[in-house]
Amino acid sequence: METATKSAIALALSLGFCAVVVAGSEAPSAAKPDLEPGNRCERLLHVPGLLPLGSENPFIQSFQIGGRFHYQAYYLDGEDVNGRGFNETHDEYRRARLTVRADFLQYMSAKVFVNMVNDERNISGGGDLDWGYEGIDEALLSFDIKKAFGAGPLDSLVLNYGRHKFIVGQEIRTSSTKLLTVERSAISNKAHGSYRPTGLSLDGASGKWTFSGTLYSSTTDGTNNEELSGWQDDVVYYASAGYQVSGELKLGVDLVYNHADAISEDSVIGYRWGTSINAEYHLESWGIIGDFIYGDNGGADMTGTANRRGDFWGVMVMPYYWIVEDKLQLVGQYQYGGAEQSEGGRINIRYGRAGGTGAAPDADVNGGRGDEHHSFYTGLNYYLCGHNAKIQAGIEYQTMDTPIGDFDTLTYLIGFRTFF
Repeated sequence: METATKSAIALALSLGFCAVVVAGSEAPSAAKPDLEPGNRCERLLHVPGLLPLGSENPFIQSFQIGGRFHYQAYYLDGEDVNGRGFNETHDEYRRARLTVRADFLQYMSAKVFVNMVNDERNISGGGDLDWGYEGIDEALLSFDIKKAFGAGPLDSLVLNYGRHKFIVGQEIRTSSTKLLTVERSAISNKAHGSYRPTGLSLDGASGKWTFSGTLYSSTTDGTNNEELSGWQDDVVYYASAGYQVSGELKLGVDLVYNHADAISEDSVIGYRWGTSINAEYHLESWGIIGDFIYGDNGGADMTGTANRRGDFWGVMVMPYYWIVEDKLQLVGQYQYGGAEQSEGGRINIRYGRAGGTGAAPDADVNGGRGDEHHSFYTGLNYYLCGHNAKIQAGIEYQTMDTPIGDFDTLTYLIGFRTFF
C-alpha cells in the first residue's frame, strides 16, 4: 500500500486542487447544470411528474410525483492496523426514493420522500438487499406565513412541521442528487449523522439573508426512527443563517445544541453540540466549497465509552473545474478530521471501513474510529441531462490514526445518479 498511497496523494493533490488556480472559458457554477425549459431532458425528466392545477383552484394548486435512483460500485484496497492487506469489491443500490409534493388551500404545501430500497450487502458482516417500502426519509407540512398574512420586510416566511433532514454544513445542505463527489466527507457525515428528527421549523429570507430556526424532538421511536416521533423526551435546538455576499460568494453558519442526555434518554442526535461555518465561491469555469466543523461528543451523560467523548473538529475543501461546459467536470476534495479522545472521530462506512465481506473478512480497522483522519478525493462528473442524469467516477485515499495503530484505504468508485 505504500506505493499506492503516495501515488494516490499525488494524484489527488495535482488533479483536485488544480481547480483553485486554473481559470478557463466561461462556464457555470456547481449548481448550473439544472435543465433549461423546453429541451429534451426537460421534457423527459420534469414534465411527466408535474400536474399544475392553477392558482385559481381553491383546493389543490399543484401536485407532483417524482423520484430518484442512485447506483454505485467500488473496489477497495487497504491495509489494516496490523499491517495486513485486504480488499473488497461491491455494488450498491444507494438510493431509490419516491417523492410527492403538493400545494393546496393557497397557503399550504406538503412533501413526502419514501425510501424504496435498503441495500446492506456491503455493511459489516454482510446484509441483505430489500426492495419495497423501507420507511419515510422526509415528511413535511408547511404553511406560508408571508403569503397568508404578510411578513413586513421579509421576502419569505414559512412554518414547517414533520420529519426533517438534519443539516449541518454545506455538503449536507446539498441534495444527494446534486453532490459533486460520490459520497459526502466523513466530517460532514459525523455532524449530520443521517438523522431524521421530528421538528417544528421556521424558514425565512430577506434580501441577501436566509435563516432557519428549528426545535427538534430528541425522541427515537421505533427502529431507526422510521416514522414521526413524539415529544416525551428532551429537545434539540437548531439555527442557521446564510448570506449571499455577491453573485459568486455565499457564506453560511449552522448551530445545533442537544439538550438531551443519551445515557438516560432516547436522543436521536448522537453528540452534545456542533457548528459549521461554510462558504461556496464560483467564478467562470471554476469554484470551491469549504466547510469548517467543530463540536462536542459530550461527556459521561452522552456515552459510556470514555475515549469517544470530548471535542471533534474538521475541515473540508472541495474545488471543481469545468473541463467542458455543462458536460464534464473535474472535482477534488481534501478532508481533515480530528478529535480530543482516541476514538472521538470515525470515517464513513462507505467505503473506508472493512466491510467484513471481502478477501479479508477479519481485517481490523478498529471499527473506523480514531482521533486523526485525512482523505483525498479526485473525480470526474459527466452530465447527460444536468444533475437529472449523470455519471460520477472517483478515487479516494484515506488514512486514520487509531489507539491500536494506523490503517489506510484506497477506493475506486463509479456511480450513476438520476432523478425527476
